[in-house]
Amino acid sequence: MDMSRDTAATCRHFVTYSGIRLPLKLVNELDAAGLHNRNTFFRGHYDADERLIRVEKLVYGERELQHVYAYHANGALRRAEITDADDEVTVLEFDEQGLAFPR
Repeated sequence: MDMSRDTAATCRHFVTYSGIRLPLKLVNELDAAGLHNRNTFFRGHYDADERLIRVEKLVYGERELQHVYAYHANGALRRAEITDADDEVTVLEFDEQGLAFPR
């Protein structure tokens, strides 16, 4: 199942993220008024289980970065597809314990 296409996804907006591990941890949620006054923010899409399935960094309305996540049945991150500002894609695969597969 492609989690990025989950029709039950909810979308929320944030100022930034914390930490260095994947999936990103979005912090400082914005309400509609706060979003209106921002040039840069993160848009997080969550599945029905409240797992982050896609995050986009928007700068002046343009997508600068995107992560798309998929999960194992146990909830551990299975796959991260990262698209940078130049539309270059990096794919990372993880085992059920959250360890990255060597490429």
